[in-house]
Amino acid sequence: MFAKKEKPAKREGFIKRLRARINRGDSWLTYDLANLAPGGKIDEDVLDELESLLVMADVGVDTTERIIADLQKRLARNELKDVEALRNGLGSSLREILAPVEQPLTIRRTGGPFVILMVGVNGAGKTTTIGKMARRFKDDGYSVMLAAGDTFRAAAVEQLQAWGERNDVPVISQQAGADPAAVIFDAWEAARARGTDILLADTAGRLQSQAGLMDELAKVKRVIARRDETAPHEVMLVLDASQGQNALVQAEKFHAALGLTGITVTKLDGSAKGGILLAIADKLRIPVRFIGIGEAAEDMQPFSADEFVDALLASGNSSS
Repeated sequence: MFAKKEKPAKREGFIKRLRARINRGDSWLTYDLANLAPGGKIDEDVLDELESLLVMADVGVDTTERIIADLQKRLARNELKDVEALRNGLGSSLREILAPVEQPLTIRRTGGPFVILMVGVNGAGKTTTIGKMARRFKDDGYSVMLAAGDTFRAAAVEQLQAWGERNDVPVISQQAGADPAAVIFDAWEAARARGTDILLADTAGRLQSQAGLMDELAKVKRVIARRDETAPHEVMLVLDASQGQNALVQAEKFHAALGLTGITVTKLDGSAKGGILLAIADKLRIPVRFIGIGEAAEDMQPFSADEFVDALLASGNSSS
């Protein structure tokens, strides 16, 4: 197992940006809980209103019911005496859901490269996420190679090559329309020959409803496994947080087809509805590896349940 380095200063800056960017717009994320109980009394009416806010924030009906049921038990035990107690109780419920999926990606030594197969729908930010991950891994001392497996969109190859040049990372690609499995196979061979630590393999963005393209992804996975039965070592889905409940549907479909091992949630700065992460964590229990709040490389960081909950519950005008 490789050692990993942490960067406290950058992490602290990320937390501040997370709080500032996720607390935009009109939803429960910016809603001061005191507004739910202007007199300071917490009762069933307050919890009913909170329930509506949670559902509107894409937490989902099932997950919302779980959260409210926990708060109702606290209310029955007279533990929700004021707004601060409600905030603390809500925070505990959210952490209970998110803590199990806080599992950082661990790069293990194998007989060949550690293969990360990146999947997702068009527009989720998959190629950009690959570039950010390449930068992070290089900063942590790994050697990295990229495989341009999205052969259907010329711009995807060019975008990946641009990230490769920016990070001084080699990119293996072929002509437009080439078999994605062949491209990734060639990249695996090249990475093994060069002793590269990590191979990040891009794939064509596709809708989870496109059965043929989903089958193609399964083929890519099988081809990699023929060369290394332990590979791919990570099948990572990139999800756009602004997609709301559709992001949960995507995760379910990709997981059924490929057996996801990790998720990266992007564009949390583009929507105040970060509650979708709670729905996914509660229903699928797939590790959340990274979250992203912007375009810069440092705007993607490993997921922390505590930090995310703190950002969700921060007042909209909070600067801390």
